[in-house]
Amino acid sequence: MGANYDIRQRARLADSGGLLTFIWNNRYKFILWLILTIGMIVLWIKATALMAGVFMMVFQLVYVMLFMIVQFGALFMFLGRGRVYWVQPGETGVTFDDYRGNDQVLEVARRIVMLLRGVRDFKQMGGDYTRGLLLEGPPGTGKSYLAQAIATEAGLPFAYASAPGFQNMFMGVGNLRVMMLYGKARKLSRKHGGAIIFIDEIDAIGMARSAQTGGGMMMGGMMGMGGMGLLNELLLQMDPPNFDNGWTARIMRRLGLKKERAVPPPVLTIGATNLASALDQALLRPGRFDRRIHVDFPDFDGRKDIIQYYLAKVRHEEMPLARMGNDTIGYTPVAIKFVINEAVIHAHFEGRDAITYEDFSRAREAHEWGVREPIRSMSLDEKRRLAYHEAGHAVAQVKLLPRHRLSKVTIIRHGSALGLSAVKPLEERHTQTREEALAWIQTGLASRAAEELFLGTRMSGGYGDLTDCTMLAYQMLTMWGADGSLFSYGPWGMGQLDPETKTRIEQVLEQEFKKAKALLAKYAGGMHEIAEGLVEHGELDGDDVIDILAKHDELIASGRGPRILPQYALASAGGIAGGVRALLAADEDESEDGAGESANGKSWNGEDTRESANGANGER
Repeated sequence: MGANYDIRQRARLADSGGLLTFIWNNRYKFILWLILTIGMIVLWIKATALMAGVFMMVFQLVYVMLFMIVQFGALFMFLGRGRVYWVQPGETGVTFDDYRGNDQVLEVARRIVMLLRGVRDFKQMGGDYTRGLLLEGPPGTGKSYLAQAIATEAGLPFAYASAPGFQNMFMGVGNLRVMMLYGKARKLSRKHGGAIIFIDEIDAIGMARSAQTGGGMMMGGMMGMGGMGLLNELLLQMDPPNFDNGWTARIMRRLGLKKERAVPPPVLTIGATNLASALDQALLRPGRFDRRIHVDFPDFDGRKDIIQYYLAKVRHEEMPLARMGNDTIGYTPVAIKFVINEAVIHAHFEGRDAITYEDFSRAREAHEWGVREPIRSMSLDEKRRLAYHEAGHAVAQVKLLPRHRLSKVTIIRHGSALGLSAVKPLEERHTQTREEALAWIQTGLASRAAEELFLGTRMSGGYGDLTDCTMLAYQMLTMWGADGSLFSYGPWGMGQLDPETKTRIEQVLEQEFKKAKALLAKYAGGMHEIAEGLVEHGELDGDDVIDILAKHDELIASGRGPRILPQYALASAGGIAGGVRALLAADEDESEDGAGESANGKSWNGEDTRESANGANGER
């Protein structure tokens, strides 16, 4: 350790030109120190007893004053440092080649880097460099990662700061931290030609100032939370007036040796937030955050690019990238990285040295649904209840959601769910039609239909399904105008549910429930086979369920579909399942027409019920 320190000390002396050069560069300080030292020695030798006493008293007073100044100065310097991590150029190693999934955002970042590299040439054209860049978007989309890549590509020092780290219990310390951060950034900028400050979660100190929150923010400032004073200091430092920062430049200007306009060194401030709408308007104006980039979830091509990037870092067998891209709709780059790493862990504990798509699927399921936690003490009767409940969902999903692929049906507990039936989109979609929403309602109510048809009861597990279906029907009728009305409750939110709206929602739910019931009665044989498979194996792959229903499609088409249910399924049916045999015995067309009719022959939107039901089924 001592040898390394001596080598570094010699290197610094060599860079500075040696000891004599160091003394010459600091000659005025050295002469002042020498005069004071000699004077104190002379006074100490020639002084009388009285003079010595006075001198000692003065010395003690000066010592106490200096001790207090140094103590408080050190305290505020320590508190004012904050949690800021300075990263030198190239230290992180993150480049634009490592940022995947959003080419448009990357192109904007490349242009910013080009401007930072050529600030001098750009200013000669009469332009000004970009002072601020605001990155907004959901968590995990790569905002911090992009900022690191910008710093590496620009070859500039990079400061990573968390906005809550500026807050302190002492008033004014937060302002001091901001001043010290930007002071060091300007110092490094003069050395490297620029510097970058990245402030994460900037909404913690950049919230909008208003009459409603002003008092609270001022009280926060008095109690040390920063408040408006901290925001005002940030506003000043991001767009300061033109002034000289160094002492040398100030002395030269005081002596009249420097008269040209002061040019502040370029400092780029990058802020990241999930709540850009909550930021103060003075912070968002041009001159501070000149550019705003919305970093959103990657699209299909972006997800494939991210998956390829992370798969290249691990051993893997041939993987269906297109299917994996659809499996990860709504995933952030961080989530994709996590799932692939979990797949590696799963393959390792399985004793394999390369991951497969099955490992990826198992890791994805654990990420989405939670860890598998089988309830080994669950009775056969409860397993059968769960099996028919989830089988109802599965049949409806396969038959009513053509743009989705059934992924898995399970009655093994995952997280808080005792069972589930999951689908994945075949393609990324951003809109939803009325018919698609009604299909989702049928899919949600299919579990209750299965309980009534095959178990003769109603279970508590339908609570979540009923809630989701009711919410979707409410949005259709009161916000989307799906019933033909042009009035929307959107400006007022949900509010109080009036009796008329409740009646309309119940009509929609009842109509779709009848359709779901007719569908499950038609595929009673498939329901029985899926439920038995779930009871026996605990879970079924989506392809297995599709094969089962395809086999029963052939039986129904040939007229050999089941006409009665297993006896154990009807053992406790009572009055609820009394109409099952009639539904099974009815012809297919009559069953569909009867399921779509309401008491007065009209549907919830005023159209003929049979035409609406047939049209919806035909479109699906």
